[in-house]
Amino acid sequence: MRVLVVDDEVDLAEAVARGLRREGYAVDVAFDGAEALDKVTVNAYDLVCLDITMPGLDGRELCRRIRQDPTLSSQPRILMLTARDSLEDRVAGLDLGADDYLVKPFAFPELSARVRTLLRRDTPATSAVIRVGDLELDEAKHLASRSGRMLDLTAKEFSLLRYFMLHPGEVLSQETLLEHVWDEHADPFTNTVRVTVGTLRKKLSAGGEPPLIETVIGRGYRLPEP
Repeated sequence: MRVLVVDDEVDLAEAVARGLRREGYAVDVAFDGAEALDKVTVNAYDLVCLDITMPGLDGRELCRRIRQDPTLSSQPRILMLTARDSLEDRVAGLDLGADDYLVKPFAFPELSARVRTLLRRDTPATSAVIRVGDLELDEAKHLASRSGRMLDLTAKEFSLLRYFMLHPGEVLSQETLLEHVWDEHADPFTNTVRVTVGTLRKKLSAGGEPPLIETVIGRGYRLPEP
């Protein structure tokens, strides 16, 4: 899942980004509203962690523009991060289209839990543990297994499997996977998606289980629904 962290406090933005990357998310960072708006119009983000108080284009105006932009292929979830904790501030942010509101200072585990919850919306998953057939993935503990066999996955393989499990039965193109599982530094002209899908397939069947991820010729890949 791809996340954009927006905050003019550079140290905080980088710290949040590092924490989310450790949990397998593809994370881009913007240090002001104008830069964030440029990135949102170019990249398909699943979630934006957005500070409200920024010089120039502030978080509220950025949220409003995102929600009113008809050119976006999909609308990201928006988690507002702010030191403003009054009821009026929270209500104003939610009325502009934010999905959740977290007051600074916050503990990273709470931020992580809110990110997981927001990214599960409109998906079959209802808790931190996602199950598809004999696959089980625990987002909070960062563990994955098949038929009880623990899977030794890299951070990118874990993120890729999570995306497949949140979209069971869907045909996912290489472009879609690149947009949502890799960050803005990924080279779209490499075979990184094909290679990572290949290594993930091998690990999913390393215990002698039947293959799981299907190749749909000319279209992409699919994790069949059980």
